[in-house]
Amino acid sequence: MANRLSTATSPYLRQHADNPVDWHEWTDEAFKLARSSTKPVFLSVGYAACHWCHVMAHESFEDEAVAEALNAGFVPIKVDREERPDVDSVYMDATVAMTGQGGWPMTCLLTPEGEPFWCGTYLPRPQLLQLLRAITTAWAEQEDQVRASGTAVVEALARAQDGVTQGQPMSEDLLAGAVATLTRSFDQEHGGFGTAPKFPPTMVLEFLVRHHARTGSSSAWTMLEETAIAMARSGTYDQVGGGFARYAVDRAWVVPHFEKMLYDNAQLLRLYAHVWQAAGRQDAAPLRELAERVVRGTAEFLLGPLHTPEGGFASSLDADTEGVEGATYVWTPEQLGDVLGPQDGARAAELLVVTEQGTFEHGTSTLQLPVDPEDPTWWQAVRAQLQQARDSRPQPDLDDKVVTAWNGLAIAALAEAGWLLDEPAWVDAAVGAATLVTEAHLVDGRLRRSSRGGVVGHAEAVAEDFGDLVEGLVTLHAVTADQHWLTVAGSLLDDAVARFSDGDGVFHDTASDAEQLVLRPRGRGDNAEPSGQSALAGALLAYGAAAGSADHLRLASDALAPMGAVAAREPRFAGWALAVGEALQTGPLQVAISEGEGQSELAATALALTPPGSLVVVGRPGASPALLQDRGPVAGRAAAYVCRGTTCDLPVSTVEALRLALG
Repeated sequence: MANRLSTATSPYLRQHADNPVDWHEWTDEAFKLARSSTKPVFLSVGYAACHWCHVMAHESFEDEAVAEALNAGFVPIKVDREERPDVDSVYMDATVAMTGQGGWPMTCLLTPEGEPFWCGTYLPRPQLLQLLRAITTAWAEQEDQVRASGTAVVEALARAQDGVTQGQPMSEDLLAGAVATLTRSFDQEHGGFGTAPKFPPTMVLEFLVRHHARTGSSSAWTMLEETAIAMARSGTYDQVGGGFARYAVDRAWVVPHFEKMLYDNAQLLRLYAHVWQAAGRQDAAPLRELAERVVRGTAEFLLGPLHTPEGGFASSLDADTEGVEGATYVWTPEQLGDVLGPQDGARAAELLVVTEQGTFEHGTSTLQLPVDPEDPTWWQAVRAQLQQARDSRPQPDLDDKVVTAWNGLAIAALAEAGWLLDEPAWVDAAVGAATLVTEAHLVDGRLRRSSRGGVVGHAEAVAEDFGDLVEGLVTLHAVTADQHWLTVAGSLLDDAVARFSDGDGVFHDTASDAEQLVLRPRGRGDNAEPSGQSALAGALLAYGAAAGSADHLRLASDALAPMGAVAAREPRFAGWALAVGEALQTGPLQVAISEGEGQSELAATALALTPPGSLVVVGRPGASPALLQDRGPVAGRAAAYVCRGTTCDLPVSTVEALRLALG
């Protein structure tokens, strides 16, 4: 049996390389084999940090009886959803349509042409074997009917996609209405929205921080503040090592699902930097201090276990350690005493809500921090001791592939947070990641989705890759004043508009000249990360502001409209679109500060007073950013040029005048 997955660039696929199942990657060759052998395709989709993916692998894909059934009657294909989000999107739509719910591992049975005729998620071994036997019989005796059902599924999905509500402008009334709708689902006791499981509503909070900055909305601030505090003090935030887990399984944020994803932590890093900035404007010192602690801890996490030797950022840490969920992270009172001594151990247990009964499983507890310790110096020493002890435990596996979109999110977060909190090493790390992605992931002028160990994968980039990377590059340009990053961003945007757009504001997830699946996927809402549509809308807006391009600002407005109906109806699934809409309502705001006497004071004022979603560019010796071309000092002093959209004020040279201009 060929060991086809052993050379994959996906760690998830490599995890299955030694299975007795004769796995194929998603390739033309696999489907050619299905057609020539007239066998259906067994499609299994998951990702490396997925707990139930591991369970199904151990129960079924390592089992000889399951392997025998799969190898005899099917062409088995294994897909990493993080490497092929386009494949995942198409078949997840089919899974939700057939079953009413989705998730991973995802299990689909396809015709040799790729049309799905059965879809589900996790299946225990007995149920899977029963399914395989039934489908083998049905395919042998009723192949025409099975094929017809697959065709019918694809036709129904195509009709549903064509019937998506038409565009709706992202107006001021829509933005205000979204806040009102969010208020109705806000959890006033624990923060966040809805019940359990509870995911960090990062993009919604980004919208709220921008909306409050523009309007002063008290309800937007309340939801933002209470949720940001609740998450920062919860078991979902790693109080020892920094960084956030994927979600909480309970309403009160106590017990996380322990996987830690780059895309979550990059977005949360940037959000908490904006919360820190907003808290300064609100004179909310305790919130500002808490937000800064989270920013620094999350940046440490990105620059620690997620930082790859090549300069990029790895995708995730697994939820499991040696097959046990959360084993690296949980504690008992006795374990705290062993590390810290009886007195400090008891004190830490009380502070971190580590109980005899346990807040997790088998008498263990996650670590929470409901209140700040009275002695910060003591806490820092305790945290260091706990980290050292935890480092000696077995560690979760690292998925070290470098995904273009998620590195774009990390570039934006580290560049902006590093600038705001005066941490040049974070900006340097953003430059390193941008260099890696723009050099290694661009192959013959085409952007690729991922790499591992410096070896680029075969999968082409999807819309979110272009949008998130451009967002990161424009932010990096603003922070460094290096025109190179804006030039690369513009080239990527030109490519995206040419190959992903339908010309009416709608962006598909895949390029017009990329591999054609049974459906051309198109994201209709923001989920754990910005959809391709929202990401490209934000990228167009950011680039238009940085380059002074009215055409790109118009394209950004057009690209927001397809998200308008979702934003009005279900704002929790349009968080990034709403955040971009807020930036559009402010102009977007651009502040370019020339070199000259008083520059540092003007720059500090601009960074303190401009809302998130604005663009601030500060001139550097030898740099020539687009917004400072033909703009220089005034009467020998540094000048601030303030524009909103395509309308500019007269330049100002004093802090007082800049405050008035930004008011």
